[in-house]
Amino acid sequence: MDELDADERAIVETVRDFVDREVRPVVRELEHENTYPEKLIEQMKRLGIYGLAIPEPYGDVRVSTPCYALVTEELARGWMSLAGAMGGHTVVSKLLLDYGTEEQKRKYLPRMATGELRATMALTEPGGGSDLQAMRTVAVRDDRGGTPGGGGYVINGSKTWISNARHSGLVALLCKTDPSATPAHKGMSVLLVEKGPGFEVSRDLPKLGYKGVESCELSFTDCRVPADALLGGVEGAGFGQMMRGLEIGRIQVAARATGVARAAFDDALRYAQEREAFGKPIWKHESVGNYLADMGTKLTAARRLLLHAATRYDSGERSDLEAGMAKLFCSEVAMEVALNAVRVHGGYGYSTEFDVERYFRDAPLMIVGEGTNEIQRNVIVSQLVARGGL
Repeated sequence: MDELDADERAIVETVRDFVDREVRPVVRELEHENTYPEKLIEQMKRLGIYGLAIPEPYGDVRVSTPCYALVTEELARGWMSLAGAMGGHTVVSKLLLDYGTEEQKRKYLPRMATGELRATMALTEPGGGSDLQAMRTVAVRDDRGGTPGGGGYVINGSKTWISNARHSGLVALLCKTDPSATPAHKGMSVLLVEKGPGFEVSRDLPKLGYKGVESCELSFTDCRVPADALLGGVEGAGFGQMMRGLEIGRIQVAARATGVARAAFDDALRYAQEREAFGKPIWKHESVGNYLADMGTKLTAARRLLLHAATRYDSGERSDLEAGMAKLFCSEVAMEVALNAVRVHGGYGYSTEFDVERYFRDAPLMIVGEGTNEIQRNVIVSQLVARGGL
């Protein structure tokens, strides 16, 4: 934690203590029952975790992105779902800080900082996946009234795989306000949508992992929002706004992956010292020892790449290359480390009485979420060419 000052180190240590004291003793039962972790979420609110990206005068503290990344890693080390419960919330916080009007900031950020109001973002559509420019959710300007203050937008369409949708009171919705625009991204805007008529959380999606926290489909049927729901008051800027938001989103996903990898490695290393075979601890058998050596090496590299991306983000410079590299590498390492942790545990690795099977189920989400790793490679090579190299 050399990148952090004393106050930020104390924040990370506080979250680490919370994870060890409150999360790890209950996570296995909550995860297997797919129970929403209400008590743990309330404790996260009291710790100020939902306001870590929100500065004064809207919040109490704004930490550096490396600190935020390490807090996320600690939460994911305990239970990846808890880190996921604040990921989209942070993206929306950043969108409001960077692009929101002063009225929008005052309206939402103080309540978001305390966790009283939780937020999520809605990009993915059932037929579009990573192809955001093919989205079909449309918001049509209606100046005849029907919303407080008159005018506004009427939204029709659907979104899918939206985390925390049932427990979020605010959705940053990427949609088309000019479906005829060419190229398509020039007609996209972000609308700040609150729950109301025409907005339905239509169903929760069944998942391999990422239990406890909901991922949902959203339906918009003649959903009316006021004109001041337009982020920043500017139409056609939504795609660029959201791409900047996804930089912190991908850093957050990389941190979640690093936390899962760290938990899997810690469990495997401990088990390899306790378990004996043929008269000696199994780590002394070369095949197991090699797994552990590779796992530790790649985990160390993943964390350095994560912190490099976080530091770049705080510089104010474009960081989609660094965020993409971190998300790609950390998620692939998490999957490999989780699989090898199962191998180190042998038959017990397949048992629900051990946590490594949960890491193995949680790890794939980071490979396909927040832009698939195939998309990350496209982002990375485009930026390498544009920058002329590293």
